Amino acid sequence: MAGTLYGSLMGGGGTRKDEGNEVQFWENPERAGWLMKQGEYLPTWRRRWFVLKEGKIFWFKESVLSRNSKPRGIILVGNCLTVKGAEDVLNRPFAFELSTSKETMYFIADTDKEKEDWINSIGRSIVRHSKSVTEDEVLDYDSNSVSNTK
Repeated sequence: MAGTLYGSLMGGGGTRKDEGNEVQFWENPERAGWLMKQGEYLPTWRRRWFVLKEGKIFWFKESVLSRNSKPRGIILVGNCLTVKGAEDVLNRPFAFELSTSKETMYFIADTDKEKEDWINSIGRSIVRHSKSVTEDEVLDYDSNSVSNTK
């Protein structure tokens, strides 16, 4: 399940090795901090350093980053639909969820303020980078349907 979530967050086909190389994630992030996330293949909670920048969320094992740092994963925010609190879903304080049309990923912040700051920052990024109509789709306003141009 986590593998599918990662694929859907990355645009369906996973990620290329150079995905995110054009983003200087080590400088001036929109938001950065420690969050707990479930492992991709095992549902154990792991503490990771997250960086939100230019429509991408990167995560790392360490908080000291340089141009040589390699992200453990990247989420393309444009593929996400919603971000909201999830304490009631996980029965854990400071939890929030990030959803695509197919799946949901859960995170846990250290404080309520950090949770709200992440939700607000990711929400703004979703609005800026949303792909509600992709490059290969054209909205036909007369018939109120979306048709594929390929």
